[in-house]
Amino acid sequence: MSSRSTPPRPARATPAAPAPARGFLLVVLAALCWGTSGISGDVVADRTGLDPLDIAWHRMAIGAAVLLAVQLARARRGGARTPLPPGLRWRLGAVGAALAVYQSAYFAAVATAGVSIATLVALGLAPLLVAVGSAVLGHGRPDRATGLALAVALAGLVLLVGVSAGGDGGEAVLLGALSAVGCAIAYAGVVLLSARVPDGVPTTTAGFTAGAVLLTPVAVIAGLDLTADPLSLALLVYLGLVPTALAYGLFFTGVRAVPAAVASIVTLLEPLTATALAAAVLGERLAPTALAGGALMLGAVTALYLRRMGDSNSRGLAPNPLSKRAP
Repeated sequence: MSSRSTPPRPARATPAAPAPARGFLLVVLAALCWGTSGISGDVVADRTGLDPLDIAWHRMAIGAAVLLAVQLARARRGGARTPLPPGLRWRLGAVGAALAVYQSAYFAAVATAGVSIATLVALGLAPLLVAVGSAVLGHGRPDRATGLALAVALAGLVLLVGVSAGGDGGEAVLLGALSAVGCAIAYAGVVLLSARVPDGVPTTTAGFTAGAVLLTPVAVIAGLDLTADPLSLALLVYLGLVPTALAYGLFFTGVRAVPAAVASIVTLLEPLTATALAAAVLGERLAPTALAGGALMLGAVTALYLRRMGDSNSRGLAPNPLSKRAP
């Protein structure tokens, strides 16, 4: 028997949180990726006639498959993992259900009211709902600078939505806005339900996998349609890869160093990006007042970024309900 003993295997460390500046930029990149999802889904619907539920299912199923493949590769390198407790499995299932509702409601809003209105209403309401929900759940209130940025960003949102809703097709805009409100509520649920998931749990993978599983029977019963159109297939794969697997990975990594209220304001870049793309590609023109609203939103995000770079010790929200998050 050898006298040399095998040294104990070191415990697998949890990845360190990124620096505040890097975390902020990761959230910005995620928001820009998300901003391309509405126009991608709209093009697919126009070319193939797929309904919102079909498009949402494709996005979730493809995204879940990619995320599962990455997670399984990591698991093979890291060895066996401890099974999740039942309470945590139920929480992750609820995250998946909220994601499924969020995706379906979003593409329904896009189909009814257009990319600009759907994205602006859904993602414009989300920061307010997250901030209020965090306060109700005892996570703390946003500081004055964060609250001011939120107020300015929402004022810009009001200008954008108000001008767009004042044109023709008011009934369609109203129906789309209602779907977008449901989308915002579901998104806030995703954020708040994810808040207490421990370190090391692949929230993104588990959430999208659960959402895809829950959405599949609903889509099949509703009459799931597929497509063989090459461009549409490419766009559906893009939806699953970039605005889903990549963007959510960037987001959940970035929010380790960025307070939830701050991250929610930064994600207002998503509706700004979607509106700009809709105007450039789909011809959804914006009035000067609406453009001023977009400038207010961008200004709020920029001012918040500059403040955080000048005071990296300011956290804006204490504690951060998303600080313990696994990508």
